Amino acid sequence: MQNFKKFIGSFSFDGKLVESDIIGSIAHTKMLIKTNIISANDGKKIVFGLMSILKDLKKGWKIPEEEDIHYAVEKELIRRIGIVGCRMHTARSRNDQVATDLRIYLKQEISNIKDLLTTFQKIIVRKASKNIDVIMPGFTHLQPAQPILAAHHLLAYAWMIQRDKERLDDCYKRTDILPLGSAALSGTSFKIDRWYVAKILNFKSISENSLDAVSDRDFAIEFVFCVSLIALHFTRFCEEIILWMSPEFGYISIGDKFTSGSSIMPQKRNPDCAEVIRGKSGRIFGDLIAMLTVLKSLPLAYNRDLQEDKPPVFDALDNIKLCIKVMNEMIDSLKFLNAKTLKSTKKGFIAATELADYLARNGIPFRVAHKLIKDIVLYCRENSKMLNELSIEEYNKFSPIFKKDIFEYLDVKNIINTKTSYGATSKQAIMRQIKNIKRKLR
Repeated sequence: MQNFKKFIGSFSFDGKLVESDIIGSIAHTKMLIKTNIISANDGKKIVFGLMSILKDLKKGWKIPEEEDIHYAVEKELIRRIGIVGCRMHTARSRNDQVATDLRIYLKQEISNIKDLLTTFQKIIVRKASKNIDVIMPGFTHLQPAQPILAAHHLLAYAWMIQRDKERLDDCYKRTDILPLGSAALSGTSFKIDRWYVAKILNFKSISENSLDAVSDRDFAIEFVFCVSLIALHFTRFCEEIILWMSPEFGYISIGDKFTSGSSIMPQKRNPDCAEVIRGKSGRIFGDLIAMLTVLKSLPLAYNRDLQEDKPPVFDALDNIKLCIKVMNEMIDSLKFLNAKTLKSTKKGFIAATELADYLARNGIPFRVAHKLIKDIVLYCRENSKMLNELSIEEYNKFSPIFKKDIFEYLDVKNIINTKTSYGATSKQAIMRQIKNIKRKLR
C-alpha cells in the first residue's frame, strides 16, 4: 500500500507549488466570502489558518507529506482551525486548483528568468564596449571567412537573448489566464465571481471554456520550449568558448574557477562549466519531449497523466536558471587575447571577399570577380604565400585592373571600417548596436 501511495502521489515534486497553492486558496476563500457562499467568520478563520501555514513555511517549517501538496495544505489547515477548514474547497476542484497553482508559479518564474537574462545582456554589452577594438576572424562552416570585431560576435548573443525574452513575454500572455472556477470540468452551480479572484491573483483574464481550462498545459509546454531555445543559444556560445580556449585558437581566457584540472595530466585546464551547460541542454530538450509525450493523445478533460507535467517543467526551470547564473559569471570573467585574435586573421585568406568587391566596384561582374579571386587564392596556396605577400605584378597577371591601392583593401582594420551597413561590424555600426540594445534593456 505504501508503494501504491508513492506511485500515485505527486508530493515528492509538486511541493514547489505550496506557496502558489496557499495564495490561490486565500484568493478563492475571499471570493467565497464576497459572494456569501461561506460566512465572513468562517472565511476569516480559513484565511488566518492559511496565512499561518505560509508564515511557518517561510521560517523553514516543512509541511507533512500527503498524496499531493494541495491535500497536504488542506489537511494542515483543518488540523489548525478545525472542521471549518473543510469549507475552503467549496466551488473548486483539484483540477482547476492545480492548473491555477502552476500558472501562478510560472508567471513569477518567467519574470525571474527574464531578470537573469537581462543581467546576461548587460554583461555582454559591457564586454562588447570594452573589446570594441579587438579584431578576430568571423567564421562560416567553422572556416575563416571575414574579419569582424569581437564586440560584433558578442552582441550576436545579446540579440538572441532579446528574442528569448520576447518569447517569454509572449508565453506569459498565455500563462496569465485564470482557470480557477472551472471546477472539475463543467464549471459550478455556485454563484462565484471569477473576475474578483483574477483581480486578487493579478491575472489579466479568465479561461473561456472549463473543459479546456482544466486540461490545458499548452502554456507549460510553451514555457519549456522557450527555456529550450535559451539553452540552445547558450550551447552555441559555450561551444565557441570551448573552441576559443583551446591552444589551437587561444582567443580567450576565462576565470580559473570555471575550469578544472585533469586527474592525470597536470598541465590541463578544462572548460568544464561550458561543457556542463552544453550538456544540460540535452536534458532540457528531453524535458520538452517529455511534456509533449505526456499530453499526446489525452482525451478531455483532466487525466491523472497530467500530474507528470510538473517534473519536466521544474527540471527545465531549475536547470536553465542555474545555467544562466553560471553563464553570467563565466562571461563576466572572459578576456580576449588581442594579439592572438589579430594574428589569426592572417590565416584563411579572409580578405578575399574584399578583393572580389574591389574588382566589382571597378566594373567586373561579381561572379567573374569571384572566380578570378578564387584563382588568386589557389595561386597563393600553390606558392605558399598570403594575399598581402603578392606583388602588384603578380596581381596584374590575373587582371590589369589591380592598382597599388589594392593593398589597402588587404588590411583587416580597413576592411572592418568599410562595413558600415546597418547591423554590420564596423565600429560605427557596433556603437549603434550597443545603443539599440541598451534601449531595449531600459
